[in-house]
Amino acid sequence: MLLCCLTALYTAKAQKSAFDYSFYGFVRGDYYVNSRSNVEGVDGLFYLFPKDVAKDAEGKDLNATPNGSFYSFTTRFGIDMKGPDVGAARTTAKVETDLGGTNNMQFMLRIRHAYLRLAWQGGSTLTMGQTWHPLFGEVAPNILDLSTGSPFQPFNRSPQISYQYANSGFKFTAAALWQLIYLTVGAEGKSEKYIKDGVLPELYAGLDYKADNWLVGGGVDMTSIKPRLQSVMSGKTYKVDERLTGFSYDLHAKYSTKDFSVSAKSVLAENQTHTTMIGGFGVSAIDPVTGQQDYVPFRHSTSWLNLVYGSKYQSSLFAGYTKNLGTSKSLTVADNVYGLGLDIDRFVNISYCLRYVLPHWHLGLEYTLSTAWYGAINPASGKVNDTHDVTNHRLSSVFMYFF
Repeated sequence: MLLCCLTALYTAKAQKSAFDYSFYGFVRGDYYVNSRSNVEGVDGLFYLFPKDVAKDAEGKDLNATPNGSFYSFTTRFGIDMKGPDVGAARTTAKVETDLGGTNNMQFMLRIRHAYLRLAWQGGSTLTMGQTWHPLFGEVAPNILDLSTGSPFQPFNRSPQISYQYANSGFKFTAAALWQLIYLTVGAEGKSEKYIKDGVLPELYAGLDYKADNWLVGGGVDMTSIKPRLQSVMSGKTYKVDERLTGFSYDLHAKYSTKDFSVSAKSVLAENQTHTTMIGGFGVSAIDPVTGQQDYVPFRHSTSWLNLVYGSKYQSSLFAGYTKNLGTSKSLTVADNVYGLGLDIDRFVNISYCLRYVLPHWHLGLEYTLSTAWYGAINPASGKVNDTHDVTNHRLSSVFMYFF
């Protein structure tokens, strides 16, 4: 027993000596104030869009009430690791966390990134674990708000197995993804059960090209879920076999120099609520005996543009636009739908921020003007009619100290 313990200790010590650790992170504080109530996450730090008008008995808008707060729980800590080679592959790993897992003001340590990576000299890379969704990609807005451009920019970190091959400026990406923190919205609210019951992982394939100051690319994403496993009709329970499959496509581009960058992305999305985008699905048919349902995804066209200028004194202009394109099949009823912002016909967001950037300090101020056009869903087309606009003004500031 003593010999086994000594051998194990020696092996552990030898293994540790082959590893290299690099710690990083930042302390971050966010202050914000809004002119009205909004659909948001992380206790208001993750801003999405203004809520619709909700009238009281006297016709006053209950949501037309200013709000604001200050938090520092998005402070972040991470570890980058380099380990011994596995055959011809270099090995690295990352673990990153913050306190942004909030639930009724209870701040919880949450996983942001947790993955290992194998890289070969020939250009192949295999990543296993949780990290950014491929639709987030290398082209993302450079703004202050924690939402990083959502709901226009796909925002999601998921458990995945991802393979990349890079050669002569081209990079091919193929990934199989599951869900953990960012979840599909269905009949039981946000849940991973829909993709778990569907067995199939989310699948993505994309191609990028990088040369000089340019990066351009695109990809296609498929999700296939089972919204329900059983139904109840006339007091009887039936086992049902339901499935909804959606395809989403993205194009993105970025041009950058030392002091200037312009980036843009456009997504034709079907049922991308798990990437924090406006969208979802509805019921297109119901079996009168068993209650088994057919589903159809809503289609949304979403685009954004971001201009950034400066290094020490940096300014950023962001503009985003989302349009509900409806459904390919008619809906049974307008209210038998599941998703995020499905009663919004279009949504526009314009923000401008100023940053003071030092090697270990960032200070910033940002103003956001966003308007959503709410209305009623037309069951025949899935589009939104009889719209009225709702606007929110948001002012936010951020300080960050990097270590």
